[in-house]
Amino acid sequence: MYFDELNLDDRLLDALYEMRFDKCTPIQEKAIPPLLEGHDLVGIAQTGTGKTAAYLLPILNQLCTGHYPEGKVNCLIMVPTRELAIQIDQALEAFSYYLPFSGVAVYGGNDAHRYDQELQGMKMGADILVATPGRLISHLQLGNVDLSKVSFFVLDEADRMLDMGFHDDIIKIASYLPPKRQTLLFSATMPDAIQQMANSLLHHPVNVRIAVSKPAEGIDHKAYICYEPQKMRILETLLKQEEIHKAIMFVSKKTKVKDLAIKMRKMGIRLAQMHSDLTQEERNHVMQDFKAGRINLIIATDIISRGIDIDDIQLIINYDVPRDAEDYIHRIGRTARAGKRGRAISLVNEEDQSYFGKIERFLGNEIPKLPLPDGLTEGPSYNPRTHRHPAKKRPARRLPARLRKPKNS
Repeated sequence: MYFDELNLDDRLLDALYEMRFDKCTPIQEKAIPPLLEGHDLVGIAQTGTGKTAAYLLPILNQLCTGHYPEGKVNCLIMVPTRELAIQIDQALEAFSYYLPFSGVAVYGGNDAHRYDQELQGMKMGADILVATPGRLISHLQLGNVDLSKVSFFVLDEADRMLDMGFHDDIIKIASYLPPKRQTLLFSATMPDAIQQMANSLLHHPVNVRIAVSKPAEGIDHKAYICYEPQKMRILETLLKQEEIHKAIMFVSKKTKVKDLAIKMRKMGIRLAQMHSDLTQEERNHVMQDFKAGRINLIIATDIISRGIDIDDIQLIINYDVPRDAEDYIHRIGRTARAGKRGRAISLVNEEDQSYFGKIERFLGNEIPKLPLPDGLTEGPSYNPRTHRHPAKKRPARRLPARLRKPKNS
């Protein structure tokens, strides 16, 4: 389906054509028509499927054609991270280029100048507010924003917001909204907690589900089966063998990000860290340096596995294996974009073999295993169905005194 078949405002179509968007993605084709009709909607689709346009376009179209109060927030979009808030704000600016609407992104950080910009944007009467839950709660408590006229409420990456502990904040924010509104919930997965939230916040929603896509065909998947202490030697060999212009290495914890950054700088690698301890200004600086080629490697937690659009990334390294296939898809989706080729290399220790096996089963084929570099002893055997992540031990339970045997018995 093409956008000009959707009865969108001509000014929206002009913006889309200038951006060279003419054909709908599957999520856009299924979601835009019911949203234009005013239905609530639950959309199950992963990052990179075009879901931002799937909700921004019908919302902007309705703002064009309806009667909504000026100088008030008419649309609230909730997102889990600052990076996604910025990305959506940029998309909004592009889609609404020929429209008389304004937007403001509200997200956390200690930047006083940024905070003043948020206040100014809200006081000037932004039509669309894109916000992270914690920051919006702060503005609400201080009386900086009025949500009483919101007609459109969007929860983007709802599963991730719940994973980050924002459930109570979302429910509290919803209590500031008028009950008569159009509510949209987008999520990559649909666990029970998301279903319960949808039941409480949405009214007879249309359900749209886009199957989790496979990774781009241009990605070359490889893995090393190794012990944890062998990983640094593998990295050193890998990065010496290849001329890396742009690469991202994902690890499980920010403490490990910091430790690896220290060790790898000693190897002469131009790198930067990306994790939740960085301020927004620091994160922006890292991304600018990466895009400009001033650094070649970002060591990151999953904070940039979604919602970051950078061209020409050659290599993704999973220093730690993600816990499920969808996270793997999100991580490696940073490479091999726009028909280009890329590589994804995973370092799989004993404890992570079961997770890696699930990823292989999802992909439908076994990922080739590379031999360990010279000088390293042989790694563990690969048997993902027997190597399980160790379960936490339960504390020992003490029998009631009446059931204990006497010590001398």
